[in-house]
Amino acid sequence: MADGGGRIVAGGRSEGKAGARRRRGGPFGLTDRSAVYLAGLVPAAWLAVSAAMGWLGVDPVRALEHVLGLWALRFLVLGLMVTPLRDLGWPRLIRYRRALGVLAFIYALLHLGVYLGLDQGLDPAAILADVLKRPYITVGLAALLLLIPLAATSTDAMVKRLGAAAWSRLHRLVYPAVALGVLHFVMVVKGWPPEPMVYAGIVAVLLGYRVWRKAMPKPGRAGRRRRAPSRPEAERSRAN
Repeated sequence: MADGGGRIVAGGRSEGKAGARRRRGGPFGLTDRSAVYLAGLVPAAWLAVSAAMGWLGVDPVRALEHVLGLWALRFLVLGLMVTPLRDLGWPRLIRYRRALGVLAFIYALLHLGVYLGLDQGLDPAAILADVLKRPYITVGLAALLLLIPLAATSTDAMVKRLGAAAWSRLHRLVYPAVALGVLHFVMVVKGWPPEPMVYAGIVAVLLGYRVWRKAMPKPGRAGRRRRAPSRPEAERSRAN
């Protein structure tokens, strides 16, 4: 059966007007998720143009590393913001959380690629010496490793294959990943500039919100009705 304004789809499920629009796509045939991916790749395209035009300053490699890593962290933070925003009344934002996570992984890979290829020249000895010298590189690599299984299971097919509960448990790895990512940012910079501290504060608030949300009783749980007595129990109570 179809609900108001909806139409019947395969399996008897109904699809509203908004769902039909998402399925058909918007302008140029793009779905809303595709539009998120395209918009998310605009900074990477602009960085490529800036590098080609020589607009990245006296140390373009370092500038590329920094900005790509910063966008990876930004998309992780945006993904964490979806849950509190959904709780505040924007439930449709949940549709874009996986796209934000994939974009974070893409930028983290680009960040690593610039470091390995342009900064270290793919020299294993130089890379190993740099990793041993700078602990923040190990922290950043650990964050990226945690993102790999999340990106690999970001499709609808993997959600079905793993099951919603197992998939949800696996994707909690994003919490230590974003914590390591912001720690990497704080360790990279020298001194105490405000930018990494701001990101660290935002991440702390978002992770703290999840702890508070998990500790809060679920709506309706406290006031749930007591289990109705079985027939023998009811007969015994009447007999007494």
